[in-house]
Amino acid sequence: MGLNNLRPATGNGRKLYIETYGCQMNVGDSEIVVSLMQADGYFYTEDIGEADVILINTCSIRDNAEQRIWGRLKEFKRYKRAKPGLLIGVIGCMAERLRESLMEQEQIVDIVAGPDSYRDLSKLAKDAASGTRGVNVMLSTEETYADVSPVRLDKNGVSAFIAIMRGCNNYCTYCVVPYTRGRERSRDPQTIVREARELFDAGYREVTLLGQNVNSYSWNGKGFADLLEMVADINPLLRVRFATPHPKDISDRVLEVMAATPNICKHIHLPAQSGSTRMLEQMNRKYTREWYLDRVAAIRRHMPECAITTDLIAGFCGETPEDHAATLSLMREVGYDFAFMFKYSERPGTQAERTMDDDIPEDVKTQRLNEIIALQNELSLESNRRDVGKRFEVLVEGESKRSSEQLFGRTGQNKVVVFDRGSYKPGDYLTIEITDCSSATLMGRPV
Repeated sequence: MGLNNLRPATGNGRKLYIETYGCQMNVGDSEIVVSLMQADGYFYTEDIGEADVILINTCSIRDNAEQRIWGRLKEFKRYKRAKPGLLIGVIGCMAERLRESLMEQEQIVDIVAGPDSYRDLSKLAKDAASGTRGVNVMLSTEETYADVSPVRLDKNGVSAFIAIMRGCNNYCTYCVVPYTRGRERSRDPQTIVREARELFDAGYREVTLLGQNVNSYSWNGKGFADLLEMVADINPLLRVRFATPHPKDISDRVLEVMAATPNICKHIHLPAQSGSTRMLEQMNRKYTREWYLDRVAAIRRHMPECAITTDLIAGFCGETPEDHAATLSLMREVGYDFAFMFKYSERPGTQAERTMDDDIPEDVKTQRLNEIIALQNELSLESNRRDVGKRFEVLVEGESKRSSEQLFGRTGQNKVVVFDRGSYKPGDYLTIEITDCSSATLMGRPV
């Protein structure tokens, strides 16, 4: 299936609609699913009302994500009533984890497919159409979909995701991903480079290399630093990003390659989760606060201009006021540019659920999360204020949400910049001087 070979919902083929929830990996998986289904004669549609098959690509990382999907499934009942023969499928992490509940409790669901069984989706749909529930949630130690050219569903035509590996071996005590996505396995680097080159030739100007822990990428002696160089060498006009590295093994070699290569973006998302070594041990994160700060110092040493963002959890099992204070102090010490911040949500099947008490009251979790958010808003504003008066290369992505008279793009540090439209278009590189900011956005003018 060729790049962007997106067939519209016309003709006699069955029509496929897909909704995606959760992480960037799920976005990439949905693009793989559409490619595989189109190869079997399906037509992709953005109109749910004309679909013959509705797939919902799910996330299990937090309880509120699952609750949204349960609610969405209930909404789908009206489509079933209006269109006899309509098939509803749940795919992705929630499908693997809750296959029995989905099939037994929700009579609306006809197809359940885990992250490693997307090649089987067309057969599962046929089984469901003949009256047999279509289920395949087997995990694989080999499947990477390396031979599939994803159909790009994002209309901007500027940036795209490339999955370089699947699965996770880390088994953080709070996390369900190793149980829903299986063990780590890496893609052949040549298939990754080919996909990135196809994207560049089709007009894309940015790729993000995806993995649960990109530092663990390995193929016949080649590591992640080697892969970064190979992709960056495609063309200096191709920006390269990646997500997500693990603090326990982000190497100086990766930092050296980033520092020496202009088109590798100077932004690292380095999930901390907590600033307390005691909590990190409880979480099985395999590093200490001191190790984490050493990696931050190494990033600053190699790339003083590099943005650092993070993930933080409030109210994990047994978290004391002192542990919470340690997280706040880590935030101040690092000075994060941005953070994803969450209350701890116990996930069934994880080690924490099996062996630990979710003993922090909900109101305490909320209070601690609010303190984390308030502090990060201050840090983000301070970070953006430091950029006022500076000039950055910005890749134009599209029209600003607030005004059709303005466009937006991102700096290499992954900060959003809004500026007057002029005659610029998505995919252009501009030098922008920053004139103002909020805690979330930079404002500027082309120079």
